[in-house]
Amino acid sequence: MYLRFFQLREAPFSITPDPRYLYFTSMHRAAFDHLVYGVTSRRGFIELTGEVGCGKTTVCRAVLEKLGGSVRSALILNPCLSGSQLLRAIVADFGLNVPNDRLGQLEALNAFLLKQAASGGNVVLIIDEAQDLPTRTMEELRLLSNLETAQNKLIQIVLAGQPELKQRLDTPELRQLRQRITVRTHIPPLSVSDIAGYIDHRLRTAGAPQDVRFDAAASNHVAAYSGGVPRMINAVCDYAMMAGYTMNLRAITAACVARAILQLEEGL
Repeated sequence: MYLRFFQLREAPFSITPDPRYLYFTSMHRAAFDHLVYGVTSRRGFIELTGEVGCGKTTVCRAVLEKLGGSVRSALILNPCLSGSQLLRAIVADFGLNVPNDRLGQLEALNAFLLKQAASGGNVVLIIDEAQDLPTRTMEELRLLSNLETAQNKLIQIVLAGQPELKQRLDTPELRQLRQRITVRTHIPPLSVSDIAGYIDHRLRTAGAPQDVRFDAAASNHVAAYSGGVPRMINAVCDYAMMAGYTMNLRAITAACVARAILQLEEGL
């Protein structure tokens, strides 16, 4: 609705995990580099944690974009699956014919992984919201990591989840899985000093001219309300842009943010 007024190509504060909008704070860069290292070095299990809305999925998609054709990937967004359902979903997401029985599915997956390895390719499986995986399903994942050659793991498995994931993995029943995780990284909320840069990055990526901006007081107000969580920053900034549009302001002020917060709170 406000795109034409601000001369934007697209909405700058969408909550979809578009890698183009990833803002590399030092911690996001560290998480990105850890994931790239874990996948390219074939380290097997990789753990990525962060609070809700901190950009875990966006980082994962950015890693896949960087690796491009050098990896085949599968992304499981619904972790509330039994072991057999998860295996079936993995085989299907890799585009393989899905046999009806578990043994056939394992054989199809193993043949696919061996073929990729023989051609020099790599395979990565990303499980989003992994803290919600049932314990028996996590055990199924551990068994999948047994698919390997004498030199390398055939499949790299990224467990991306909220901080509760680490707590789950610290339980005695999952100690065998925990011992196999060789790369761990965590994304904290954005610092106050990062938030102004984050907002500006998203505006410029969406095509905003330089006069379209959040002033310092507006950025500080966004920081105080959002707690540094990108999803919350996006929500309040989107409403603040709408407030700026209705107030005929191309530079977003603290008053715009205050109006946005009021609208968000009324909608909760």
